[in-house]
Amino acid sequence: MAKGANIGLAELGGDSGSYVIGLSWTSPTGEGEADVSVLLLGPDGKVRDDEDFYFYNHPAAADGSVELLGQTLTESGSEDRIRVDLAVLPPQVDRLVVAASRHLRQPFGHFEGIRLTLDDSSGERLLGFSITDARSESAFVFGEIYRRAGEWKFRAIGQGYDSGLAGLATDYGIDVEDDEGVEGGEGVEGGEGVEGGARPTAPTAPGADAPDRAAAPVPTSKTGADGPLPAAPPTPAAAPTAAAPRRVRTARKKVTLPAVPKPSLAENDAWHGARLFPATTLKSDREREVRATSVLLSVMAQVPELGRRLTAGFGAPAGRMETFTEVVLPHGETPRRPDGVIRVERAGKRWTALVESKTNGNPLRAQQVQDYMDIAARRGYEAVITLSNDVALDGHPIVPVKVDGRRKHKVGLWHLSWAEVTYQAQMLIRHEGVANPAHAWLLQELLHYLQHENSGCHGFQNMGAAWVPVRNGIDDETLCRGDERAVQVVESWEKLVRQVCLRLGGELGVKVVPVQRARRGEEVGARRAALAEQLCEDGRLCAEIRIEDTIGNVSVVADLKLGKLRTSVEYPAPEEGYPLSWAKRLIRQLATAPADLHVETLTDGAGPGPRGTLERLRPEPGDLLPKGGTARITGFRLTLVKSVGSTRGNAETGFIRTVDGAVQRFHSSVVAHLEPPARRGRPAAAPKSG
Repeated sequence: MAKGANIGLAELGGDSGSYVIGLSWTSPTGEGEADVSVLLLGPDGKVRDDEDFYFYNHPAAADGSVELLGQTLTESGSEDRIRVDLAVLPPQVDRLVVAASRHLRQPFGHFEGIRLTLDDSSGERLLGFSITDARSESAFVFGEIYRRAGEWKFRAIGQGYDSGLAGLATDYGIDVEDDEGVEGGEGVEGGEGVEGGARPTAPTAPGADAPDRAAAPVPTSKTGADGPLPAAPPTPAAAPTAAAPRRVRTARKKVTLPAVPKPSLAENDAWHGARLFPATTLKSDREREVRATSVLLSVMAQVPELGRRLTAGFGAPAGRMETFTEVVLPHGETPRRPDGVIRVERAGKRWTALVESKTNGNPLRAQQVQDYMDIAARRGYEAVITLSNDVALDGHPIVPVKVDGRRKHKVGLWHLSWAEVTYQAQMLIRHEGVANPAHAWLLQELLHYLQHENSGCHGFQNMGAAWVPVRNGIDDETLCRGDERAVQVVESWEKLVRQVCLRLGGELGVKVVPVQRARRGEEVGARRAALAEQLCEDGRLCAEIRIEDTIGNVSVVADLKLGKLRTSVEYPAPEEGYPLSWAKRLIRQLATAPADLHVETLTDGAGPGPRGTLERLRPEPGDLLPKGGTARITGFRLTLVKSVGSTRGNAETGFIRTVDGAVQRFHSSVVAHLEPPARRGRPAAAPKSG
């Protein structure tokens, strides 16, 4: 859609009630995030009360009309998703505004590929809108869904605010608390302040609407590609809103359970605590599959936070959830038995999904999933969810299925990996918390089961049939460019990297996502083909991982020719101080890092800078300084090198385990101890003198 265009949702042919809105962007440097928000507006263009403002501290409406689903990994990084159900919006709500803002008023101009998409409840893409003129704006209204003559319509807005979230929210009748300079927010443990700066004291009057355009407030600091945009004259509807706007504190809340468990009452380590879901007696794959499915579905039904988190992105409403196993459904002469059924009821309407699960390395069978898709379409079910240790990639379905386009009822096909389930459970129990202590205990039992060595739910664990031939071809130098098996290895590598991000993110409680260095407009298949050509040429698999609130992206390079795995990060040179002080300060931060850590000085000269192991540099940090003093130091590269396993499976010494373990070790022993550089907009901290 073009900026300013509008279209009736009924014309798009999707479900007229439930939709999923996606907001995405990419960063050339792999850094930077933004927070999404939704505002429900009345006829006067203002929120009715604070409950109409949805953001990270208030992510869902009680009636299920709005829910912020959080981030989902995509090919370009991640996408924030919002689920809206127009059928249950109160009649007093005329408009739903979708926006995003950046912390401390960092500009959106640093992003590329800023885009909004709208999908129906089955996952079918209905429209897309790209913002291409972002400059200094720190907040954007992406679009709005509004009523017009009894019909819901969507309008692409793409309007920016230099005044950040404070300016945007004030125009809609909300005064956000100014937390700039308050680290973590006053009185909120582990919180995070929002955009600072002067806070407007009164809302701006809504602007005059064009034909077929709902009344919309005009930002006081709008900016476009050609500079500031003029404000529209006030209208009579502005008069009732002259009162002071409502105040909402937007410092992030972080409620966690105690990190240190209570001392055990056991006499010795040989005593094992009783478990609700024991896994030690499981003997066959069938037993593991049945037990894992039943355990997960039962906890989803009993812990609403987990049930919503795992199904909201698939179009499930917020309501009473019941789950079932060993269900028999008619299908011709041979009935089918899906591993599970999820059913959610709200306001007399039911949402139903069939579940097909696999554990260990057992693959999903295409014909089996096809049968469930056909059954779901005939019976009016909304979704089929596959669950296995495999990881889904964009543009590459787990199993191919055929969809009969003549059927009016659409069925969504979704995939969950066991690693994703573990990640979501970890985020709830260890970092975000749940309200009910019994639910917290259930989540702990679920996590213990999933992580038990005998559960079969350990995530991606096989590099595929192409792994051995490609490894042999690299060793023998017989791997030719264009070999399709190299593309299969690249796909397996991407799955492994995504799983590494999930595991690390679940442990740390922060966003950990792969960074895709794709050119704008490049197709997924073309990008993977280019990576496969690189693999055939130099025998290397490369990836970058962005870990929130760290000094930079972690580079992971698996050199299959040499059998080595390199994890590295670049530490930028401070803006002030002396080079010797920089080197000493860096070495002090690495006091507990491995002695074999390689440190290389980066300079603006043509040749490489000095380098050495941490063991050698600890007594002599000055050895990191270039000889002669002519080259300017731009930073330092820190690298750990270890041998990489060759087997394709999930053995202790295999490739998958060594990559996962190497990234975890590099973060815990190196990256976690490095102080991040000063944020943009704040003065850089001067390095301590040596």
